[in-house]
Amino acid sequence: MSTIEFDQVSLRFSGSARPAVDGCSFEVKVGELVVILGPSGCGKTTLLKMVNRLYEPTAGQIYLDGQNIRKLKVTKLRRQIGYVIQQSGLFPHMTVAQNIAVAPELLGWPRPKIQMRIDELLALVDLTPDEYRDRYPAQLSGGQQQRVGLARALAGNPKVMLMDEPFGAIDAITRTTLQDEILQLQRQLKKTILFVSHDVEEALRLADRILIMSQGKIVQFDTPFKLLTQPTNQFVHNLLGADDMVRQLSLVQVGTAMTAAASDYPDVNDPTLSNRDSLRDALSLILKTGARQLTVLEDGAPIGVLTLEHIRDSATTNHHRTNCPDASG
Repeated sequence: MSTIEFDQVSLRFSGSARPAVDGCSFEVKVGELVVILGPSGCGKTTLLKMVNRLYEPTAGQIYLDGQNIRKLKVTKLRRQIGYVIQQSGLFPHMTVAQNIAVAPELLGWPRPKIQMRIDELLALVDLTPDEYRDRYPAQLSGGQQQRVGLARALAGNPKVMLMDEPFGAIDAITRTTLQDEILQLQRQLKKTILFVSHDVEEALRLADRILIMSQGKIVQFDTPFKLLTQPTNQFVHNLLGADDMVRQLSLVQVGTAMTAAASDYPDVNDPTLSNRDSLRDALSLILKTGARQLTVLEDGAPIGVLTLEHIRDSATTNHHRTNCPDASG
């Protein structure tokens, strides 16, 4: 089942020589975190903003849960979608609690339920409710503002989250912490997320799948593991820095490289690790234990197996891919 579907979607701004988005078709599955990646000006944010109709396509159709979004009232559509931007977008004259309450109030929630939701979300994004509820945005650090922005986007329990370079203006240490928190939240909430980024490492760390764009077109859409080991052309290969093998191993999640468990696997005696652990973690565990394969867990349940061959594929396939077609889509 797809939550979001683009069917031959294009958008050409008035006076522009070429479309900002050009004939894009793809599907995002329920509970999937998809990162839209590409160089500046490739159409990433334009693509994202068409989902909540901040921009309207000039051709093609977009569907949310199988329904054409043009047939929905804009207000009804946007109440189903959480939206997080780079500068948090908090209302400066409102307290943290008032900012988070915006969507629930529009949805007509009763006051006690809203107050409970505010405290629940502040705790979820690691901000103590008693300490932060009554602060104003100017009294928060950049990282704290982004946490509140995330809480506000989650407040109405939306089906879909749109995130437009939400950590782009934050220092590297805070950025890594917030990325970890997004992964933790995603494990708990399993939202469908479209996440725009120009940062390759961020994309490789976060994404279930990455949609790579160039000049308004989709160049490749696949898991980080497949993109690194089977880039469709030299543009993808170069964008991902696919020759840096150590970097690959430390960024790519086990879940994108494993094989789904057959009925007689995994073996109960295999060492285990999480599907969100890195391939570098997996290699370290194999070398430490001498195991033939590892059992991959999600929420404590086995979902697949990972072997040394899987890791070797990731580390070596691109070493021999020096003759990819040189095209940017």
